[in-house]
Amino acid sequence: MADAVLSMIPPERSPLPPSPARSISVKTQQELKSAVHHELIKRMDLDKLAFIQESPAARQQLLGMIQQLLGEQGVPLSAAERDRLAKEVMDEVFGLGPLEPLLQDPTVSDILVNTCNTIYVERRGLLEKTNIVFKDPTHLMHIIDKIVSAVGRRIDESSPMVDARLKDGSRVNIVIPPLAVDGPIMSIRRFGSTPLNADDLLRNRAMTPQMMDTLKGAVRARMNIVVSGGTGSGKTTLLNVLSSFISERERIVTVEDSAELKLNQEHVARLECRPPNVEGKGAVRQRELVINALRMRPDRIVLGEVRGEEALDMLQAMNTGHDGSLTTIHANNPREAISRIETMAMMGNIALPEKAIRQQIAAAVHLIVQVSRMSDGTRRITHISEITGTSGEIISMQDIFLFEKLGLGQNGKVRGRFYSTGIVPKFTDKLKACGIPLPANLLDHVMEV
Repeated sequence: MADAVLSMIPPERSPLPPSPARSISVKTQQELKSAVHHELIKRMDLDKLAFIQESPAARQQLLGMIQQLLGEQGVPLSAAERDRLAKEVMDEVFGLGPLEPLLQDPTVSDILVNTCNTIYVERRGLLEKTNIVFKDPTHLMHIIDKIVSAVGRRIDESSPMVDARLKDGSRVNIVIPPLAVDGPIMSIRRFGSTPLNADDLLRNRAMTPQMMDTLKGAVRARMNIVVSGGTGSGKTTLLNVLSSFISERERIVTVEDSAELKLNQEHVARLECRPPNVEGKGAVRQRELVINALRMRPDRIVLGEVRGEEALDMLQAMNTGHDGSLTTIHANNPREAISRIETMAMMGNIALPEKAIRQQIAAAVHLIVQVSRMSDGTRRITHISEITGTSGEIISMQDIFLFEKLGLGQNGKVRGRFYSTGIVPKFTDKLKACGIPLPANLLDHVMEV
């Protein structure tokens, strides 16, 4: 076995002649890593790179080879510096270079590359600047090419924008010149290997137990729920939690633009949109997948996010026997969520009067759950609102639970209170008919956080 591992790396050649002595201030660490990287590529059998990556023993030998190359560069380095630079070269070979430590950090939820010299991350809902940099825009483009080629995509001047996904499921959006004025821009949206569950949301005080019991009962009673919120507010996380309340005996079909949902049920069929190929053809949009999902005998349809004309097909599904469907939408409050659904349903170029669309929305959607990210980075459910029907030209709605912001406490923490409005939900009878008890203190519930 050891011989097989050793054969992956060619025998060492004679050492390189030492480079002319230079001070570290002249020969930067980036230049040093680049020189070692290029020399490593010359010596390695690239066809066996995948085998080296999978073998810890071979990786350790390769690390020793990199340390030897660093020593041959004629630059005085301490043992700690040599070890660190050797690891960074390994990241260049097998990972995403300077971004690799951020991808290994479980506290980082977003990586935002504004330019090759400016990289921000989001930790616990707050943005912070890092000291990580790329050597130059060419170095950043090399990493970008590595990402897009791994998923069979391309990015160049004729196609300067791309959406991709890393091996761990993280979502990547890239824009390059001429659309990006100051150089390539990249955003990586990460998702934890273990999604947050209902207990985690209660522990983080994103909602109260009474609110959780209400939502759990609504899902089990097959009510259609729309999760509304802004970017990074936790819509997908809440959708995952709500979907966990669906019975194992039901068939679930998920439709997503980019696969993010992680459902624990066994009977799940997952569909994902497909972007156009290099010729601009072959794209499969969400609307087509929603229509196809109706032919797959689903008990429930979970639409990752409604963002276009598929809104009308989703309403049709909710109104034609697929009760208990779930989806998310970008909106600032429940009333705006309804307006956005109405607008997107009209994008389908179907000559339906506005009144008919409003009636479909009122009949299809039962609950709208609003999630928001607070100024201190915490996420909280601010509204649980019930749609009760139409009144003339207006869709009627009533709030069941609300979150009221009261101010800022120590260290900028947001202070507030969850409370029930005292209104008896219209879906109370439906819960009772399904044998689901109402939460205790539903009408006089208050909890300060």
